[in-house]
Amino acid sequence: MKYVCLILWLTLAMGTLHAQDSTAVRRDTTIAPVTSGADEATDLLTSLTDSAETQPLLPHKMIFTQRVFWGPKGLLRTMKIAPLTPEGRIRELKVRRTMLVAHQIGGFITLAGFVAQGLLGAKLYNAQGQEYVDTKRWHERSATLINVAYGTTLALSLTTPPPVVGAKKGFTSIKLHKYLAIVHLTGMVATNVLAGLIDEHYNLKPYHRAAAYTTFGAYAASIIALTF
Repeated sequence: MKYVCLILWLTLAMGTLHAQDSTAVRRDTTIAPVTSGADEATDLLTSLTDSAETQPLLPHKMIFTQRVFWGPKGLLRTMKIAPLTPEGRIRELKVRRTMLVAHQIGGFITLAGFVAQGLLGAKLYNAQGQEYVDTKRWHERSATLINVAYGTTLALSLTTPPPVVGAKKGFTSIKLHKYLAIVHLTGMVATNVLAGLIDEHYNLKPYHRAAAYTTFGAYAASIIALTF
């Protein structure tokens, strides 16, 4: 399960590095306030009503996961599940809003898991005997839950329908969130890889701890960037 998650994250990471509008956990394609989707729906409805013939229905730049599903020749278009029409785009923005709210909830659940995992990890470093065995078991269970929550939250952000045309230019909290997402995604991969090597290479323990703390710090900062 752990290595399946790693392969998924590495694949999604390539899309994250080429993202132009958003990545994991943010207001414009990841962790998003509830008002974001509503504003986008309102903006798109207005623009489509005012210039239905000239207004492009999709942004020019999309992350590759969005293009696979929602692009002009995306899977959902070719299968006739989501025809590319003004009315269809309005419905897609409602779906986008729902997915981003779920993404936001998943982000906070994952953050809580990181806190619990950190406490267990600190206890594990000093535990001995049966206490070490029991703590290690809970630490591994917690890691599995975090991997599932993190992967689900990331997938929600990368597979949402694309936003409206005309994303804001310049440095924004959304872009800060994106850059931090790249850091904590890399940290998640490193933490899991090192966790699988510690039993045979005990000297890697400090690096595992450093990767875990870096991941938590970047993840918490990415949420704070959009929440406050």
